[in-house]
Amino acid sequence: MSSVAFASDTDISHRRGLFYVFSAGVLWSTVGLGIRLIEEASVWQILLYRSIALSVFLYVVIRLRSGISPFAQARRAGLPSVVAGLALVAAYLGGIYSIQVIPVANALLLFATAPFMTAILGWIVLRERVRSATWIAIAVAIGAIGIMVSGQTAAAAADGTLAALGSAFGFSVFTVALRWGKSGEMLPAVFLSGLFAIVITSAVCLLLGLSFVLSPNDGGIALGMGVFQVGAGLVLYTLGSRTLPAAELTLLSLAEVMLGPFWVWLFLGEEASARTLIGGSLLLAAIAGNALSGARRKPPPVSRV
Repeated sequence: MSSVAFASDTDISHRRGLFYVFSAGVLWSTVGLGIRLIEEASVWQILLYRSIALSVFLYVVIRLRSGISPFAQARRAGLPSVVAGLALVAAYLGGIYSIQVIPVANALLLFATAPFMTAILGWIVLRERVRSATWIAIAVAIGAIGIMVSGQTAAAAADGTLAALGSAFGFSVFTVALRWGKSGEMLPAVFLSGLFAIVITSAVCLLLGLSFVLSPNDGGIALGMGVFQVGAGLVLYTLGSRTLPAAELTLLSLAEVMLGPFWVWLFLGEEASARTLIGGSLLLAAIAGNALSGARRKPPPVSRV
């Protein structure tokens, strides 16, 4: 009887985890639509407002979950948490800028290369072994990216592609930094990233003469993204990741990549090119194949733009 009850509790926990992680992917997928709906604000202004909302939201969540100040948790994590936080700021900037200048589908697909960059960076920095299947998936991903960016001639498109890849690299540095510090908790480092972003973007706005006051539309969207798109998505992913295996986490998180282009097509009429569809299909196949081939491995911490 007790074994039946245990199995039932496990099944309920698994279903709850599926719901949490899929919901996180849905929230993350709105980043492209949110940034597209912003009318005038620059990347620095958007990130400033979003980081203010994110920092306040995470402070409350971390305090309620642990009863400990997130500042104290970040201090305890030490230098790796600082490196992870700064890496996320770079990832945020690259992510927002790339979505402003290249199609949302291209940007989100390029963000999705982060796990492969993490594997290479972990191999270089932490001497972590990279499986043969992952090397094959990396080669396929490189080919897929080549297809997606082929034919780009505009300087803005090239800059946006590099910014998106830079954003993926920032997420990779974030993940490796947490592994370096042997931290299984990512929220304090994300909280730090919000504080760093507030300081950096405020300084840049002052230097460039950018206004700290945004229109109700731009300010409202940026603040909402900080709470719902980034903050709530991370909390749901953190809760769900405790009960799901690595393969399911990776595959469910692909909801972000699949739904992001759908939202901008549905609401704004933005369509993906044939090259993006072909290259994107190859990239998603590489990600899914790598996840399924390493289904027993514990997933790394994840964050999003």
